[in-house]
Amino acid sequence: MHVNDKRVLRICRKYDIKSNIKWKPKSCTRGDRNPDHIAKNYLHREFHAEKPNEKWLTDVSEFKYYNGIEVHKVYLSAILDLYDRRIVSFKISDHNDNPLVMDTFDEAVRQEPDAHPLVHSDRGFQYTSAQFYTRLKKHHMKQSMSGVAHCIDNGPMEGFWGIAA
Repeated sequence: MHVNDKRVLRICRKYDIKSNIKWKPKSCTRGDRNPDHIAKNYLHREFHAEKPNEKWLTDVSEFKYYNGIEVHKVYLSAILDLYDRRIVSFKISDHNDNPLVMDTFDEAVRQEPDAHPLVHSDRGFQYTSAQFYTRLKKHHMKQSMSGVAHCIDNGPMEGFWGIAA
């Protein structure tokens, strides 16, 4: 039986029936309120690379899983090479913190020691930290960041999360 949702709403209002489910709006990653370092957007949505290790994208995503009825969260940090869309490195942790991102970056440097890519990210607190900026400089890498609330600036990385979810 098909019933129009407006009719359901009207009946619910008439009999004072209310849902106990609360919806949380989805949004882009919020940046740190007091960032140590903000980089310009040097990538400019140019998602094509001429050679390997020319442009890397990085981000952290949250995944939920259930153990019985208990909800748990894990965080996956990854670095994607725009040349062939391969994952250069990734790490999984129970905590969304600086060590997660630093470990992911360090693994990428171990995998590609001669790489000096443009590293593009959103403005998450890990990427605006002095610690991350110092690591990039140490390895002669240029930092690039998306604009505030411009998830599309990191589009291929966001697309990867869509596949991974």
